[in-house]
Amino acid sequence: MKRIYLDNNASTPIAPEVYDAMIPWVRESFGNAASVHWFGQRAKAALEAARRSVASLIGAAPHEMVFTSGGTEADDLAILGIAASSEKPGHHIVTSAIEHPAVLSACQRMTRQGFEVSYVGVDQEALIDMVELREAVRPETALISVMLANNETGTIQPIREIVEMAHSQGILVHTDAVQAVGKVPVDVEALGADLLSLSAHKIHGPQGIGALYVRQGVELTPLIVGGNQERKRRAGTENVAGAVGFGRAAELAQQDSVMESPRVAALRDRFEQEILSHCPPAQINGSQERRVPNTTNLGFEGIEGDALLVALDMEGVAASMGAACSSGSLEPSHVLRAMKMPKEVLYGSLRFSLSKFNTQEEIDLAAKIVCRTVDRIRSTSKKMLSRG
Repeated sequence: MKRIYLDNNASTPIAPEVYDAMIPWVRESFGNAASVHWFGQRAKAALEAARRSVASLIGAAPHEMVFTSGGTEADDLAILGIAASSEKPGHHIVTSAIEHPAVLSACQRMTRQGFEVSYVGVDQEALIDMVELREAVRPETALISVMLANNETGTIQPIREIVEMAHSQGILVHTDAVQAVGKVPVDVEALGADLLSLSAHKIHGPQGIGALYVRQGVELTPLIVGGNQERKRRAGTENVAGAVGFGRAAELAQQDSVMESPRVAALRDRFEQEILSHCPPAQINGSQERRVPNTTNLGFEGIEGDALLVALDMEGVAASMGAACSSGSLEPSHVLRAMKMPKEVLYGSLRFSLSKFNTQEEIDLAAKIVCRTVDRIRSTSKKMLSRG
């Protein structure tokens, strides 16, 4: 059976160039980057070279980058770190109803610690309601956290507009850009965000390494203490091999973006058209204009999404129902609920996410398998209903 991987928003396959760059730092170069001897300073040099590469990907200065264990820790550090540093009375955070579970869970923790959190709604394209956002802001608001690209629909949010509104009132802005970096141009100066999260394994880098951009001058209380690493913003021995892999993945992302993003978008559009044409009723969930090039969220009427997901896996196609961090949940997607999707779409939607390693042959075959599987499930459901 040929297996087709269309769950790249969960994790991407590691690029061969990234693997090759990491191998020496796994096999031979074991020095601690905090040590003063030759071994340690060699590791330190590699770590800082990687930091420069990751910073360059988003137009940041190297000293503004904090390496973390991934996107989740970067989100936690941004929200919990700013909340702990805030001197604003009242303690208030604003976020959206469709954020990644990492952001939502961090906000829930802050609620238990006495903060108030406002959750702003979205429209049927998963675009944030700017009117509601402005109304949610208070004099005591310390932080607004809104993702750049949604992990389930790919919808891109108007971060620059949010930043301009927030900064006019002295409010910091964090954006989770994990699903945007490497897919669309991301420049921290153009966006104006004060904090930005990214992760290596979404851009063909290794799992277990991410980063948080912290604009110079922003005060941030560390979550992990016990050492002076990462300019005292995250204690602990740095993951040099992971950082080297992240740096190489960032370099490749910069090289590939001009050529690969349009090609991947064309493959995604081809996949969508095949499915919409050959297994209706089906629909695209989210914005078709403001989205990253690799992501489509498709709703199939008369289908249970979990049943379709398992059936596709048995046919060799890997997809998902939403965020990997929510895997195993029996509840429908909180993103689609916030978009007020009708019940038949809410429970029958799957996310398909592509990468530069997908081919047209794979996409055409995957579309045929999806349509064949959807037709079979619908036919079986009709037969069971007629017997009932």
